[in-house]
Amino acid sequence: MNTPYPFTALVGQDDLRLGLLLNAVSPAVGGVLVRGEKGTAKSTAVRALAALMPEVDVVPGCRFSCDPAAPDPACPDGPHEAGSGAARAARTVELPVGASEDRLVGALDIERALSEGVKAFEPGLLADAHRGILYVDEVNLLHDHLVDLLLDAAAMGASYVEREGVSVRHAARFLLVGTMNPEEGELRPQLLDRFGLTVEVAASRDTGQRVEVVRRRLAYDADPTAFAAQWADEEAALRARIAAARALLPGVRLGDGALRQIAATCAAFEVDGMRADIVMARTATALAAWAGRTDVLAEDVRRAALLALPHRRRRNPFDAPGLDEDKLDEALEQHGGEDDDPDPDGPDGGGRPPRGDGPDTPPRPDAEAGDTPAPAVPEQGGEQEQGRSSGGGEQQPVRAAEPFRAKTLSVPGLGEGAAGRRSRARTEHGRTTGARRPHGALTKLHLAATVRAAAPHQRARGRSGPGLVVRRDDLRQATREGREGNLVLFVVDASGSMAARQRMGAVKGAVLSLLLDAYQRRDKVGLVTFRGRGAEVALPPTSSVDAAAARLEALPTGGRTPVAAGLLKAHEVLRVERMRDPSRRPLLVVVTDGRATGGPEPVALASRAARLHAAEGTASVVVDCESGPVRLGLAANLARDLGSVAVTLDELRADSIAGLVKDVRGTDRRAA
Repeated sequence: MNTPYPFTALVGQDDLRLGLLLNAVSPAVGGVLVRGEKGTAKSTAVRALAALMPEVDVVPGCRFSCDPAAPDPACPDGPHEAGSGAARAARTVELPVGASEDRLVGALDIERALSEGVKAFEPGLLADAHRGILYVDEVNLLHDHLVDLLLDAAAMGASYVEREGVSVRHAARFLLVGTMNPEEGELRPQLLDRFGLTVEVAASRDTGQRVEVVRRRLAYDADPTAFAAQWADEEAALRARIAAARALLPGVRLGDGALRQIAATCAAFEVDGMRADIVMARTATALAAWAGRTDVLAEDVRRAALLALPHRRRRNPFDAPGLDEDKLDEALEQHGGEDDDPDPDGPDGGGRPPRGDGPDTPPRPDAEAGDTPAPAVPEQGGEQEQGRSSGGGEQQPVRAAEPFRAKTLSVPGLGEGAAGRRSRARTEHGRTTGARRPHGALTKLHLAATVRAAAPHQRARGRSGPGLVVRRDDLRQATREGREGNLVLFVVDASGSMAARQRMGAVKGAVLSLLLDAYQRRDKVGLVTFRGRGAEVALPPTSSVDAAAARLEALPTGGRTPVAAGLLKAHEVLRVERMRDPSRRPLLVVVTDGRATGGPEPVALASRAARLHAAEGTASVVVDCESGPVRLGLAANLARDLGSVAVTLDELRADSIAGLVKDVRGTDRRAA
């Protein structure tokens, strides 16, 4: 077994360490979501926490970790007699992003269930994580159907496995810990709310801390066992402190004054529901216990708000989580005078984030230093010069108009891409449309088709009892139709003909609306812009819709309109993406007024580039941005060459009277 990196050897990252330690003290806090750039010790810290968790007593031989003092009466391995148990270390179970449903919740032996009536059940990761930690790295990339199962288990404290009337239930109460890089996309709001706390992490810019990170990491990689031995005393001391805080926790008093501050803070930040109030109360209590106190102070409430509210406050689409600390202090001060907590001049430092285990302790974790963040907008220098030299100087970026609810654009045909909410696809979840022989493990039984396959052979198989004699060859997998996520590639005209301030603001608002729709439908997005003499990939295809919105907001305009260059650049991007992810079907969204200029025969070149996409069956739509009393209809001509449709900015709104755009034109050969 690999030796984990010691928790106490981490450098810096105070919020990360505190959030994890508070959950170790009080699992009722509800877990923690760690957001941050790559290489900031997120995974290292979570894995190191397991060594600090107190041992748990379990019923010997129970695969579901039942508590011997109060065994689960519905345990599949039960019934158990209450009594003494065996102590073992708390488990940290990792859920891979690409795990199957059976791996998460467990699997039933359908063949034995049909023929023998036996509930033969193989436990999954939820059973392994019961009374321990369930860790999901890159939790924002988890498939929707796994997110749904996690939500159910977290809400009910139990996991249900049901297949064609055969049902198994077992307890599944766990500490949910997730890590994610926001650049790769955000988390579904329902799952986000299930995390008790959230912390933001970033690599230190302090030279001394970065040096210490590298020094410790190299020492650990050279000899993990010896490095862990150097920190054994600090680990033991921290483990003892966690145990002491757990013992003190039931005696911590949460006064009416602190409760009023919690309620006022949640109301001030307009959080939805009451879960935030409850989590804040539990977190403030855990902070007091961690500080060795039996009373909750105002500073505990403040710190609890900074950990429990950033991901719950109401915010506009694409806004990063966070709290206005001035607003927080104002809410606390308004309800702090009537606090019935003890004298604030009591024990010093209670409830504050730990800065180390002692005054001589060197700075703490981060295990791996992160890279310097890339600038929010790619360098535009060369393109700026091109824009100026080609007529129509570059203009400053224009703010986007208010986004609106956009019509549904979908790719025609039936795909087999990643789970999402845009286009029709063959999926593991959705309505049943037929049956087939299973390829590999059976996941969704089609009962009627299985019975029809087995029925003609019962006499030959010597059936004598009431049970149906079922063989492996009789089993049929249900085929289902649901929705998939697509690659939505935006090709945006940023030329001088689009640069009128009011007009470009409306265009950006429309694209922002489509980006919001892509976020809700779990799409990947990319952004190609063209102006001046050429085109560039402003954002390669990514799951981070936030990044696309930021690039769009900073998009400058000016110069000529090289439509052909934009379409050819988009063709190159789609070619590469087809090799990387062949099952994800693309949707090309061209935003332009169609007025191709610059170079010889710009309109003919644009037409040829458009027909190139049409020849490959790329589904597309043209958003016609032409305005004014005189319209040339050039965007509609471009749409015909693409084999697609053209919609105006007004028609793009879901509440317009033009009718819903259900499918864009163009066929994808892989959907056949």
